[in-house]
This record gives sequence, C-alpha cells and structure tokens, in this order.
Amino acid sequence: MYHDLKLYIGGDWRPASDNGTKPVTDPATEDALGLIAVATEADVADALNAAQAGFKAWRATGPWERGAKLRRVAEILRADADRIAMLMSLETGKPLAEAKGETNAAADQFEWYAEETKRIYGQTIESRTPDSRMQVIYQPVGVVAAFSAWNFPALLPARKIAAALGAGCAIIVKPAGETPASCAALVQACHDAGIPAGAVNMVTGHSGAIAAQLIGSPIVRKVSVTGSVPIGKEILRLAADGVKKVTMELGGHGPVLVFNDFDAIAAAETCATTKFRNCGQVCISPTRFYVHEASYEAFSTRFAEVAKSLKIGRGTDDGVQVGPMANRRGLETIRRMTQDALDKGAQLLAGGGTPAGANKGFFIEPTVLGQVPDDALVMTEEPFGPIAPITTFRDYDEVIARANALPFGLAGYVFSNDLRIATRASEDLECGMIGVNEMLLATAEAPFGGIKESGMGREGGALGIKDYLDAKYIRTKLGAIA
Repeated sequence: MYHDLKLYIGGDWRPASDNGTKPVTDPATEDALGLIAVATEADVADALNAAQAGFKAWRATGPWERGAKLRRVAEILRADADRIAMLMSLETGKPLAEAKGETNAAADQFEWYAEETKRIYGQTIESRTPDSRMQVIYQPVGVVAAFSAWNFPALLPARKIAAALGAGCAIIVKPAGETPASCAALVQACHDAGIPAGAVNMVTGHSGAIAAQLIGSPIVRKVSVTGSVPIGKEILRLAADGVKKVTMELGGHGPVLVFNDFDAIAAAETCATTKFRNCGQVCISPTRFYVHEASYEAFSTRFAEVAKSLKIGRGTDDGVQVGPMANRRGLETIRRMTQDALDKGAQLLAGGGTPAGANKGFFIEPTVLGQVPDDALVMTEEPFGPIAPITTFRDYDEVIARANALPFGLAGYVFSNDLRIATRASEDLECGMIGVNEMLLATAEAPFGGIKESGMGREGGALGIKDYLDAKYIRTKLGAIA
C-alpha cells in the first residue's frame, strides 16, 4: 500500500532531477516502507518559480471560488480517510483510530478556511475631513514556505496549506522525512479539487538545505514552521535577512495543576489517557503533573493503573492504544530521562522498559514517575514521548511560580471546580492555550499557538488567516464636484 513518493511541483508529480531518494522507515519494524525523492537545488528553484506563477493565478481567483475548491479538498479527504489513516499509521506508528481522527481533523481545516476566505474583512476609518476617505484592506502576503513536523503529519501541514490558500497565497510545503505520505495525500486532494498548478507544491529531501534555499529566496515572503525550539530559532535567523513574516509553533512542556477540590481519580484518568495519546508525541501534551499533596496518592496510583492497562503494539493492529515512538532518537531520550529522574530520587510507578515481545521497533512502555524533583531532566526539557512525571505542591503561588519557571509557553491545564481558582490559574499560567478540566484543545475554529520560546503567531481559527495577509492602509483625497 505504501509507495515511493515524488516531488509535486507546478501541478505534476515528478522524481528528483538527479533521481536521488532516501528511505522512509516503519517505526514498528525498523524496515523500509518506501522511498522519497531528495530534491536538488534545481528542483527547489523550480518549486519557487512554480509557486510564483501559481500565486498570480490563485490570488486572482475570487473568494467564493477559492472557498468552493477548499471545501472540495475537505470532501476528498473525508472520502479517503481510511486509506490515508492506514498510510499515516504505517509511517508514524500511531493507532488507526487516532490516524483517522487526525485525517478528519485535517479535513476540518480546509472546511473552516473555505468559509474564512469569504470573510477577509477590511475596515473603514472615519476621516477628520469631509473630502478624505480612509480604509484598510487585506491582501495575500505572497508565496509561503511551510515546514511541518512528523508527529501530526496531516493536521500540521493542513493548518498551513488551508490557511495559505484561503488567504490567496501560494505555498511550498516541506513535510518531515519520517512521514511524507500523509502530507502527499493532502497535496493530491488539492490537485484533485482543482487548485491551480503552482498554488500548492511539495518538496522532500534534506531539510536544512531546502529551508536555507526557500527562506533565502526573495520569492518567499512568509514562513510557517512547526518543530522544535532550536529549529524554530534557526529558521527565525534565516528569515531575518529577508525580513520575512514568520509563524512558529514550537516545543512545549505543558504543566498540569490538579487542585485538591477536584476528583483526583477523575483527573488521573483524563490526564493518563491524554498523556499517552500518539505515544506522548504531542506538542500540547500534558508533561508536568503538579498535584496537591492531599490528592497525590490517589492521583498517582490511578494514573499508574491506567498506564499499565494500555495495549501496546503496531498501530494497524486491532485494539492498540499505544504504538511505537516515531524514531530511535526519541526512544533514547525517554530512556535517558527516566534513568536521570530515578537517579535523582524519583519513584518508578509504571513502565520504563521494553514491552514483552518487542524485539524490533521503537517501543517503550508508558512510563509514570512519582515524586519527581524539579531539577530532573524530564521536568526541565520537553519529554516528547510516553513519560509522565508527577510531583506535589502545597499552595497556589508556589505552583504557579514552578509552572511558569521554564521558557516554554504552549499549553497548560488546570483541574479545579472552584471558579475563583480555575479563573485565576488560567490567567496566571504563561501559556498560549489553557484547558480547564479539559485537555483536548485543538480544533479548527480555535487559534493554536504559544508564547515565550514556544513560538509566535497563531494557526487555526479566525486569527489563523491573518498571518497570511498584509494590511494595507489607503487614504483618498476627493476632488470637488463640478
């Protein structure tokens, strides 16, 4: 089912100009799934030229027609959701149910921006004098270079492609090398929906070289990236030379505050099932659990029970709830963080080892650590995997200070039935997104993004399209009527 993937440039799928390829690895078996094209400098130049031409055609397309085509993309994705989910599960390892949910969430992005493209409203400003008129209009920024991560290989590029097209921009998307087929399915849906040649392009290969060439080109006027903090900083440096508009959704380290007025068992069940979704490889994953000392025993015990009950296996197998990690480097990071926490006095409450029978693949048991000190690596560095450190707190000011101590600011979570506490905590946590007694934050109609070193700008929602538009102020002096 998984097949070799080519570049998509100017409306056509084609191999790299030198026929260069590299493999895509199945994280459940470590075997090769297929090959992707490795774009050359000439291929990237072709994509830039195609996008420049595609932008001229697409920006001249009326908003109602743009909306109709974007809605058609959503329909195509939903009709093909089972096949796309299988591809996604093969290349990421995530369970099929999660993969299908992500595919439909990607379709939601196109449906949302099919409507937003018709609602790019300007502004009329009342002039000081009767012979002047002032207005603000919004115009597409131009050609966009988009870089996407591997953990949500359909949803993440969908947020960028749908918003860019909705605004009237053209886009060149570079998916992660680990998970290219999911993004390719989006691009094919755009092709099948009649998006004009050049408005959407996809290149694969060596990320650093491709990023430097795309961002360094004067054709590109906007950059969107989802990735780690170090990658985001490097892309920001590249974009600075050309003063490019940049949107970045980077790493996080989501604090969870569980106050003692909330049911500790219910909180633990919600937190555990969310924590191990996509094997913990979620940017807004809950990753630091601060539990009031009066609730710690009940919370940690139930959390560990849920972790031990989860079925581990290949994502395409029935009933699997936790698949493998996406790559070996992530697996080694989780092992290193686990050992570091134990060395510093933490308690191993669940997991920590290789599942029985897992002789191949990047598998690790869902791991729960109790009484983890704040200086452990897992509490200070983003743990992008199935590891949950739990610690205690005594009072409000203390836990807010500890939760805000890191440079990350993507998502945070509060569990409290006291409206006063919940309101204050949601306002005091330094994060771009907060869940109160809720952990499923991502949805097409809401803005997604962080503050501090977790990024800038927003994707999704009504705000998402703004980052693909330039505001233009126009003042007109009226002549006298003869």
